[in-house]
Amino acid sequence: MGGYYYGIDSLYLFLVLPAIIISIWAQFKVKSTFSRYSGQPAALNGAEAARRVLEANGVYGVQIQRVAGNLTDHYDPKANVIRLSDSVYNSYSIAAVGVAAHEAGHAVQYDRDYNPIRWRNAILPVANIGSQLALPMVLLGFLFNFELLLNLGILFFCAAVLFQLVTLPVEFNASRRAIETIRDQQLLQNETDVNGAKRVLSAAAMTYVAGLLVSLMQLIRLISLSNRRK
Repeated sequence: MGGYYYGIDSLYLFLVLPAIIISIWAQFKVKSTFSRYSGQPAALNGAEAARRVLEANGVYGVQIQRVAGNLTDHYDPKANVIRLSDSVYNSYSIAAVGVAAHEAGHAVQYDRDYNPIRWRNAILPVANIGSQLALPMVLLGFLFNFELLLNLGILFFCAAVLFQLVTLPVEFNASRRAIETIRDQQLLQNETDVNGAKRVLSAAAMTYVAGLLVSLMQLIRLISLSNRRK
């Protein structure tokens, strides 16, 4: 067996590496866009924006807490808590309003029993296993010429990719709910500010798209290498 099964080969260079470069660019883009609109003021802070989005959608009982870190914002459905990072929770900026409204959008999704959320939760247990074990199983399958282990690894990797795919409509829908509520409730002063929040969320969404692209290219490479081995 050649080292190309687990090292850098032509498939890696032409498929995976360009996707990784796009992913790095997407990460840079979200940070630069967030930084840009963090410097543009808003009339309310992130925590207030999240609360306003929840109330406008008739969702109550969700806690809003501060969490350490930068861009570590998330909604925890088990605890029913929106956790906003230091740069969002008490920040009176367009970026903070956009991010906080997006996380509130996730809480609204759970309240409405949004279908893609249910699909994602159904896939989650297998996807968690896949994300941890898939590549080690594939590598061991190649090293020891163990076809069953290799195929199981690729199957688990498929589950992880499927989870990423189902995550896309969840993220896009949360952003759409956020922007619609920001506009309807006039949480930002004018349409220019609303478009600024929209750019922040669009940049964040691109990181999910780029992450899926990396995984898809890696999956294609693994399947191709597996077929080549046979």
